[in-house]
Amino acid sequence: MGMSVTISAATEQDAEQIFRLQYLCFQSEAALYGNYRIDPLVQTLDSVRQEVAGDCVFVARLGEEVVGSVRGKVTEDGAAAIAKLCVHPRLQGHGIGARLLRAAEDALAERHGATRFRLHTGHRSEGNLRLYRKVGYQTVGRAKGEDGVEMIILEKEAGAFVATA
Repeated sequence: MGMSVTISAATEQDAEQIFRLQYLCFQSEAALYGNYRIDPLVQTLDSVRQEVAGDCVFVARLGEEVVGSVRGKVTEDGAAAIAKLCVHPRLQGHGIGARLLRAAEDALAERHGATRFRLHTGHRSEGNLRLYRKVGYQTVGRAKGEDGVEMIILEKEAGAFVATA
């Protein structure tokens, strides 16, 4: 009998696994843009530790292994910025990303008062865009990231959950 993937709030002890997972998962994004200086690949372990300690961070676990993560924090305008959603490549396509998003959205709305959610992804990241649209996000703009990658900005209102299959 196989193990189930569970979603839970991250702890300080998860920071190193999140850091390593993020580095692995964002290699394909870097290759897509020919840019290995994208933020998730240059972020330091100390910075990840600070985010785990201060932001709303969730992980997906398979046993003791962290196989997915997402971060969020409420901004001054009442929106919640959701970032660095990643799922181990061997487990992608099984709904883990959508479950992580839902956990972050629930916590950000219920515990932190977020009124809407905002995230971004690269303009060539079709898989990411498909997931975000499937769970109710809509394109609201474009911006150029600090790393030069053109980003699509997506938002949805808190409470606007869309069923995922």
